[in-house]
Amino acid sequence: MTPEQITEQFSIDGTVATIKPFGNGLINTTYKVRTSESDAPNYLLQIINHHIFQNVPELTRNIERVTSHIREKLEAQGTDDIDRRVLTPVKTSDGEGFYKDDEGNYWRMFLFIEGAHSYDQLTNAKQAEAGGRAFGQFQKLVSDLPGDPLYPVIPGFHDTGMRINNFKERVKENPVGRLEEVQQEVDFLMERSDEYKKIIQMGREGKIPQRIVHQDTKFNNVLLDENDEVLCVIDLDTVMPGYVCYDIGDAIRNGANTGKEDDPNLDNVGIEMELFEGFIKGFLQETRDILTAEEKATLAFGAKLLTYEQAVRFLDDYLDGDKYYKIEYANHNLVRARAQMKLLQTMEDHWNAMQRIVEEQ
Repeated sequence: MTPEQITEQFSIDGTVATIKPFGNGLINTTYKVRTSESDAPNYLLQIINHHIFQNVPELTRNIERVTSHIREKLEAQGTDDIDRRVLTPVKTSDGEGFYKDDEGNYWRMFLFIEGAHSYDQLTNAKQAEAGGRAFGQFQKLVSDLPGDPLYPVIPGFHDTGMRINNFKERVKENPVGRLEEVQQEVDFLMERSDEYKKIIQMGREGKIPQRIVHQDTKFNNVLLDENDEVLCVIDLDTVMPGYVCYDIGDAIRNGANTGKEDDPNLDNVGIEMELFEGFIKGFLQETRDILTAEEKATLAFGAKLLTYEQAVRFLDDYLDGDKYYKIEYANHNLVRARAQMKLLQTMEDHWNAMQRIVEEQ
């Protein structure tokens, strides 16, 4: 079915004028639906990647629960312009949160947030602080979500111990004969493996609470207004139970790297401490009253944890013949893994300073 035919299945206001591809998301395919009337809203229409998100009904329920709770909290606070401060799902004509077409594709719709923009990369401390505030606000708003835990849409998403065990099996099997050329990298990761199982273990022992966490804290998932002030956080597909250090870790790994995730020149790669400090400052401005002392003590470690985990996943995929991540050239996953390992090394070099920044906030 065409996007035009799909749009007819949703309860929208106004007359459709145009439907055009929108954004550059790697997981879901997105269209902007523009209406003709000046007083009618515009919309975002998406195909949900049901190969990654295999339980679309539960995914949809997670997003509906989170967005409705945030809306209620904002209304209680007297917040203005709420439709720009939280995603608003749009129901189908049958009152459902998604539409499944004849080809087995799942579609959903949100109100389009007008006058908003985002940045792909952090470039200064002010932006980093805004990003930290955005994800901190999100954490604070969902911290008292009532009812059962959210559905784990990707089980074991940041279960680093599971990732390490999978990696060990891959090393043992050496399915495509690449082990010999990467033995040094394998040794680097194996030497550190015990350290990076500790967050899951702390959770199991009740030392840190499991919370609702975003788990995709790239800066381009923060919408800003015309003055670069935070509007809201988007891309809620991976919002599910986890530990708060995951969100810090993913943000720093993605946003505070002086190089690219797949930078072949390792001299470019390292942690930008000004951006780390800005993000931590903004995040703790919003969350210091809800985090436990034990959670706060894990925040700097989260940056190392997510960087280590991603290095493991890239090298695992390289050893497996590049089956999971899309690659642009023959050793792309190896280049990615080496860049993550270099980033991790610079975090190890700055570890005392990273901990001090967290403690001082």
